[in-house]
Amino acid sequence: MSHAAAETTDALSQARRLSAEFGENLANHAAMVLWAQRQLGGTEGDARRFLDAYIRANHLAPMLPQDAPIQRADWTARLGDRRAEAAYRAFFRAELVRLGSAATLQRQYLPRLLPGIAASALHALMRLAYARDSENEAEVAEALGYWAATYLPLGEGIGAAPVTDQPAAVLLCLAEEPTLRALEFDDGLLWHAMRRTAAMPAFAPVHDWLAIGPETIRKMAQDSLLLFAATGEFCALHAVSGTHWLRLILPVLELADQHRAIRFFWQAIASAYPKMRFPLPLTEAEADRQRALPAPGWGAIAAAACASDEEHDVSLVYSARCDEAQWGDPMYRVVAARRVGLLPGWEI
Repeated sequence: MSHAAAETTDALSQARRLSAEFGENLANHAAMVLWAQRQLGGTEGDARRFLDAYIRANHLAPMLPQDAPIQRADWTARLGDRRAEAAYRAFFRAELVRLGSAATLQRQYLPRLLPGIAASALHALMRLAYARDSENEAEVAEALGYWAATYLPLGEGIGAAPVTDQPAAVLLCLAEEPTLRALEFDDGLLWHAMRRTAAMPAFAPVHDWLAIGPETIRKMAQDSLLLFAATGEFCALHAVSGTHWLRLILPVLELADQHRAIRFFWQAIASAYPKMRFPLPLTEAEADRQRALPAPGWGAIAAAACASDEEHDVSLVYSARCDEAQWGDPMYRVVAARRVGLLPGWEI
């Protein structure tokens, strides 16, 4: 079989053609997870096993046919309209051809999409990040189309001055709001919970609270890790992985838009904090105890992730391995080992 033919028939290529969501607007992780699995050392056999199981379990299907095409002059008119997924993906494919490169495509369109970074509970960000990670220009267009169709704005603040340069402090301030502490969530859809939190008047200033500086991404990574390590909580997992995804897309943006992206991203994490039920991050003493645990090496952790059919196992392990390489914190290996069952549970 020729290389070109293999590219169109392998599991990853097949996954990239499927609809970006399934069922009641749940994120289809397949395209992103198969890329992460490949980076962890997974084989085509691992990818095919995962994708076949994922399709069966979730009844995945190709996108619905394109309806009315998106016009360049008013391309924002249908942001957040999931019925426009095929139209938006076709639009960005055409724009990629017109503009000549994925980098130009992103510089042209990504700044306008940043207020909706919560799209599909941050999974459109994930897809764009891994499109850039894989250096696949066509996949960048698909990811932007996914982002546009599931665009989820959570507000742009009230113009107040920042109150802290510590990301975790934003969450702790949020926890002091009685109306947000009283929220109850009656379904499992993360983006529904994020949207509901953002609709509360008390949430409006949260966008403004964080002061952005050169160390903010590192602090976000650290605070996300301390939050996830405390409980293994599902939404906190997305804070850890999401900070990795954000870091991958920042280089394409101008500095001012990097700051906007960081602010909108942490606002999205804050919008999920009430659904997490306001867990506290580990203290430094607790974190040091976790770092001393006898976690296995990355080879064993990666192998366990590649053998798993649970999408968040692969996602978390890949992000944790990348972020340990970036930030040097051995606790990434501890939480990854716990996630795939190679260390005991979250009780210390």
